[in-house]
This record gives sequence, structure tokens and C-alpha cells, in this order.
Amino acid sequence: MSSNDINSQRFRIFLIILFIVTAALIVQYAVIMLAPGNSSVKDAPQFPNMERGGIYDRNGRLLAIQTRLDSVTGWIPEFKNKENTARYLSEVLSLDETELLARFNDPTRQGFLYIKRLISPTESHNLKILMGEVKLPGIRLEKEQGRNYPEKELASHLIGYVGTDNTGLDGIEYTFNQILAPPSITTGDEKILYGNDIYLTIDVNTQYITEQIARRAFEEHKPESLMIMVMDAKTGEFYSYVSLPSFDPNNFSSYSREERNNLPATLTYEPGSVMKIFSLASFMELGGIKPQDTFDTSNSYNPDIFKKYKIPPITDLGQYGVLDTTGILVHSSNVGTAMASDTVRSIDHYNMLKNFGFGNKTGIPLPGESNGILNTAKKWSIRSKPTIAIGQEIGVSALQMITAATVFTNSGILLKPKIIDKVVSPEGKIIKDYKRESVREVVSPEVAESILLMMEQAVSSPQGTVRRAQVPGLRISGKSGTAQRIDPETGTYSDEDFMASVLAIFPTEDPKLIVYVIIEDPKGQSYYGGRIASPIVKELAETLSPYYGIAIEDNQLLEHSSSVIIPSRNFLKIDSTIPDFKGMSKRDVLFSLDNSDIPLNLKGEGWVVFQFPPAGEEINDETTLYLEFK
Repeated sequence: MSSNDINSQRFRIFLIILFIVTAALIVQYAVIMLAPGNSSVKDAPQFPNMERGGIYDRNGRLLAIQTRLDSVTGWIPEFKNKENTARYLSEVLSLDETELLARFNDPTRQGFLYIKRLISPTESHNLKILMGEVKLPGIRLEKEQGRNYPEKELASHLIGYVGTDNTGLDGIEYTFNQILAPPSITTGDEKILYGNDIYLTIDVNTQYITEQIARRAFEEHKPESLMIMVMDAKTGEFYSYVSLPSFDPNNFSSYSREERNNLPATLTYEPGSVMKIFSLASFMELGGIKPQDTFDTSNSYNPDIFKKYKIPPITDLGQYGVLDTTGILVHSSNVGTAMASDTVRSIDHYNMLKNFGFGNKTGIPLPGESNGILNTAKKWSIRSKPTIAIGQEIGVSALQMITAATVFTNSGILLKPKIIDKVVSPEGKIIKDYKRESVREVVSPEVAESILLMMEQAVSSPQGTVRRAQVPGLRISGKSGTAQRIDPETGTYSDEDFMASVLAIFPTEDPKLIVYVIIEDPKGQSYYGGRIASPIVKELAETLSPYYGIAIEDNQLLEHSSSVIIPSRNFLKIDSTIPDFKGMSKRDVLFSLDNSDIPLNLKGEGWVVFQFPPAGEEINDETTLYLEFK
């Protein structure tokens, strides 16, 4: 056979193959176009059976749970009337009708599309009713793994949220994403993703109390933001962590970035006079001053070098005369603090502030934590040392401030802040238990105790700037701050924009709690920290002390009859939907579910305070009922 014959035969084979492939494509296309009902959302992406771990408070109260939510999908070739479909869906799913119709008519997506991912149970219920009344060919509800936050806004900045792909986007959900949703484990032919549970140090009751107090203060003082943190003074564990404005992680996309911003970790600000407790502690530790030393604050702080370079003097709000070291804190004297700063070198002052943790992240496992701002001593100006000592020319975060206070409650030892209590496997085994962690010794026990006693005078003294935080029968140590903020337009300190704050520790003799309140740019009747933040500390101390077993002298115990009348309840009948179990006793619940095949997950004892799925959701083969009793 000649070479021409061989080439001719190869060419014929090539044409035959090309014809077969082309014919197959044409047939497949015809099947799709002429019989679209046979090619429905089976081509939609298939999601693994993923069980993301739960997030709980320190006592096992549920804060985040995995659930299966509906997503609305569409197969456009089956649509009979795109206009009607867009109109009906926009009403039920709160979508823009014009935008939805534009998506249906988009020539680049004429097959499968997601209309809305992970809709709420209420939206699912309403859409099912609609689909029963009005035929919507091509529209389907597909089950997907979702996330539910039963406490809604409670501790939302800590917990964070997940995206539509069930991946953490902020907070603990983000930093512990691989712990909550680890790699897959294969069991036979079924692929299952197991997640570990995370227990926070937060106490839901304390968090709730703190948030309620914070919201009332927010309404009264009308600030740009308000933060309150409550920490265990001996372990560094956060009991509550509040940042307002807040958001509901169930609908996080409905909130602005500012509302979702975790301010205690990310906001950098000048702390004002609260910094004086760390400055005076540093000067005492360095041997520059003693508690009994006195300073004549009658005139401003205006040393010769200030006069030489025409640097504005440092002044006080009032005339305080001769003050000892305690008096400096009681009156919050800028002049006295500046004079005390002259007793130490700049490099030593800088090193002490670094030891307190300023200028570095605390290491708390939350995204976006700020380092703060603390220039090296070589970059300090003539005015820097006394100015930093009174809380200006230094940037801090709220996390750094409350963490630094652990030095005074632990005999001079700085603790690492804790927000995670433990990580527990799906089998209930503790994978990691987060213990109290000491960072370094910053000051001597004697200096730490001296500062606590000085701070107590700032609360108990009639002249103290924190006197409005007094609780009769309870020893409280505190320090207030009122810091001017920089006007971004002029680059100078504003006469209208302030940061008001109070840092408090109680009880003084055996510290149990540290409380830090920060009010950013208040627009109420006052902007002074001692005036508007001190009453918040007072309310928290009065409310939380009994809860944490902190004795308040002369408190009376209230007695009441031991008899309790419990109204009788009708047992619930289980049909095709989940009933409302709220308020039912465990005995009544178990009796009602005695003949039901619904898998149960029960936590606690007493009466139902939370249930999932919510009442009214349809029962199917995948339904698991979670009930929390208290």
C-alpha cells in the first residue's frame, strides 16, 4: 500500500470519529432542549454531609449549632413564566424583583442557578405554602448544611459567623475553622465531615447582664461605640465581652462592616488617665518614686526645656496643691504624673510599658487584633515621656488595657487573656484544655498591692474621680480616663470628641473580677469617664458580686416560701411539624415524644429554654430535635 493510500485511510477514520463525536453532542443538546424535565437539578453541585462542631459557653449553653437549611434553586429550562416566578419569589424571599428577573434572563446562565442560599425556616415554610398554591416549575428547595446562632446578638463579635459555604468568616468561627470543620473521615461509601466542639470562657448569664447594662448606657449617652469587658482577675478568662453596635450572626450580611467590627480587639485609641496606674507602677518598680513621695502640683508642669523650645505646659483641671503618689491617682493629676516621670529614664519607661504588654498583641485567638502604638524610646520627643505617662501619644486596644490590669490582681504577674475554655471531640473527649497562662513578672507583689490600694482611694475618697462607682460594703479599686481624640481634619486634639473610660477591680482585698468600660465619643450630658462610666461599673458590681459569690457587707438575705405552684400542662401531640416545647418540663417532653421516632439531643435539667428546629418546621427523615433545659 502506497503512502498516499495510507494517508487517505487515516483521513477517513478521522472524519468518522469526528462525525460520531459531533452526533453525540447534538443528541445530548437535543435531549436537554426538548426534554428539560429529565435534566433537572441533578447536575447541581453535591455537598458533603458536614457536621460542623458546636460553640458553647463555659457551662455548656449552646451558642452556635449545625443545622440543615433550605436553599432555593432554579432550573431555568423548566421555567414557564419568568416574570411571575420572579414576582412570587421576590415577595417570599425578600429579593429585588427586577434584579431577580435580570438573572433569569441572563444569557450566560440558562441552566442551574442558586436563587437564595440558606434561607430561614420561616422563608422555607412560606415558600412551601406558595408552591402548593401556585405552580412554580423549575423551583426547588435543596437541603444544605447551615449555621444557627440561637442567642442571636449575644457575644456575636466573639463567636463570629460563617459564609454560605459553611466556612468561618470572623470571630471564633474563623480562627478555629479547621477545628470546628476538620478534614473528612470516610465510613464505607458515605463521606462524613465531623467537627469538634468549642467551649468559650464566656458565661451566658454574665454576658446577658452586661449587654443589657451596655444597651441602656448606649441609649443614654448616644456614643459612637461602647465596650464592656468582664474578666476573671485570677485566670484572665473573659466572662463577658460586649461591643456596641452589635449584629445578629444569623443575618450578618444585613449589617454594616462597622457594626460587625470587633472593637475591643481592633480599635486603637489613646487611653487617657487610666494609663496613670501603669505609669506610676512602672516608676515605683524602677525605684523612681515611693508611695509616700510628694509633688507640688500648684503650678503646671513646665520644665526649663519646655520653655526653651516653647512646648506647651502640662496642666490639671483643678488646683490640687501638694499631692503624694496616692493623691495623684485620687485627683488624676497630670502635673503630678508628669513630675513623677522625671524620676526615670525614657528607655526604662518604655521597657516597662512593653512588659505590661503595650505595643504588642495579647495573643487572643481573634482575627484583626491591633498591636497598638508605642514608639521606641529613640523616637520619643522631649515631651513624650510625661505625655505617654498621662495616656497620650500612645495607642492601645481595650484588650491590652484589661489584660495589663492582671498584673495588679496576680502579685505583679501578667496573664495571657483567655477566651477558649476547651476543645472537645465528637466522642466527648477533651482534645485541649486551655489553662491559666502566665506571661512574665512585671512588678513586685508590693508594687502591685500598692497600686490596688491607691486605686481604691480613687473610688472611696469623696474627691476621687471614680467615686460614683462606690458600692457600700464592697471594696472597689478603680481609675477613670477622659481622653481627647485627634480631629482627622486638623490633626489636633478635638474639643468635642472624647474617649470616656473606667477600669475597675473588685474586691480590692482579694480581686475576683476586672471590669473595663469604654465609651467612644459620647453625646449625652457629659463626656467625663468618672461621671458616665463609673455608674456602669457600680451597676455591674452590684449585679455580678452575688452571682460570683463576692460578699457585700450588710446585705440582707431575702426569704420566701418554699412552695411553688406549677400549672398543669397538656401533653403535646406530634404530627407533621415540630411543636413548641418552650417552658415544658423534661418529664412532659419525654412523655409527649414517647411514641415518636424523632432522634433527640437533650441538655440540662428542668424546663425547656431553647429548642431547635423551631416550632412549625416540618419533620422529615433528617430531623434531629435539640432541647435545652434549665
